[in-house]
Amino acid sequence: MQSSVQPLQGIKVVEFSHMVMGPATGLILADLGAEVIKVEPLKGDNTRRLKGSGAGYFPMYNRNKKSLCVDLDTAQGLQLVKELVASADVVIENFRPDALGKYGLDYTSLAARQPGLVYCSLKGFLSGPYEHRTALDEVAQMMGGLAYMTGLPDKPMRAGASVIDITGAMFGVIGILAALQEKQRTGAGRKVQSALFETTAFLVGQHIAQGAISGVEPPPMSVRQSAWGVYDSFTTADNEKVFVAVVSDTQWGKFCEAFGLTDFASDSRLDSNSGRFDHRSIIIPRLTIAFAQLPTEVLMQKLDTIGLPYAPVNKPMDLVSDPHLNDGGLLAVQLENGVEIKLPALPVQMDQSKFGLRHHPPKESQHAPELLTSLGYSHAQIQQLIADKVVRG
Repeated sequence: MQSSVQPLQGIKVVEFSHMVMGPATGLILADLGAEVIKVEPLKGDNTRRLKGSGAGYFPMYNRNKKSLCVDLDTAQGLQLVKELVASADVVIENFRPDALGKYGLDYTSLAARQPGLVYCSLKGFLSGPYEHRTALDEVAQMMGGLAYMTGLPDKPMRAGASVIDITGAMFGVIGILAALQEKQRTGAGRKVQSALFETTAFLVGQHIAQGAISGVEPPPMSVRQSAWGVYDSFTTADNEKVFVAVVSDTQWGKFCEAFGLTDFASDSRLDSNSGRFDHRSIIIPRLTIAFAQLPTEVLMQKLDTIGLPYAPVNKPMDLVSDPHLNDGGLLAVQLENGVEIKLPALPVQMDQSKFGLRHHPPKESQHAPELLTSLGYSHAQIQQLIADKVVRG
């Protein structure tokens, strides 16, 4: 279970977080080898108990972490958390603005005592007129134009995953790593911020540029005009969908030869992508009929042989049995009830090594004795803190 690749080994992170953005930031650092300590309320992170579309949040974004459940509203609880932070290199938080300030766990208070601390706040908005506002992934997608680009012209739709939470977390990690690198030179820490709205704006920047250059507001992707003559999903003989793309003139020649499209190959109007784009009304119906007669595996094998971009249109659960992901791209994660499930590993590889699993998602306060012992608390003191309901045992 131990990962052999841990470039952030020796970095200690204290995480105050819930939902997706904060935990995903901690997850990435933890997968990279950092010691990430998740500080939870005495009753545990509410994310653990979410149902519906939120049921996967905790198991997906909290592996490789340690858990400490503590009552910050007690003097003893707050003191031991401050001791924990005093030994940390990085603090992560994604609560409402100034939620941690009343405890003296905000950046200004902590940096006064720890000038080398890297403190990452993950919010709805960066500094500006909106910085006081609360946001969620879906709020940012709607406000930032992504839901418009994803949906139909009269029906904006959020993307089918928490893409803004996760991408915002990635930008947070980039900021943390940059601050840690700078600290090597200066000894000084930084307050790093990442936000949902600005993350969304960055993602739709290509469409902003497109509109500025073309003078035409980009339509939603659901009704867009592709830049290529063949760039579509087709139904196979198995009634499954396969996406097929022909994005170069060389690929077009190979494609026509492989599928016996001799008349297309000899049609000078289709020699260039521009011509194929103009004559999609001829090409696409023909391909629709041809591919509908081929089993999915036969079609994909032919496309693979000639080196064309293609993809089966999968559902998320299809990935659990994907042979490529099962070659080191999935981790066997154990849930709190003992059930083992497969979840995607960090999509990064160093040399030939992938990042693995060191700890299953922690049970509530699972590491309390270990963490308090490391701070110098005796067994008797730990038991008293548990008895006083300062810490959950």
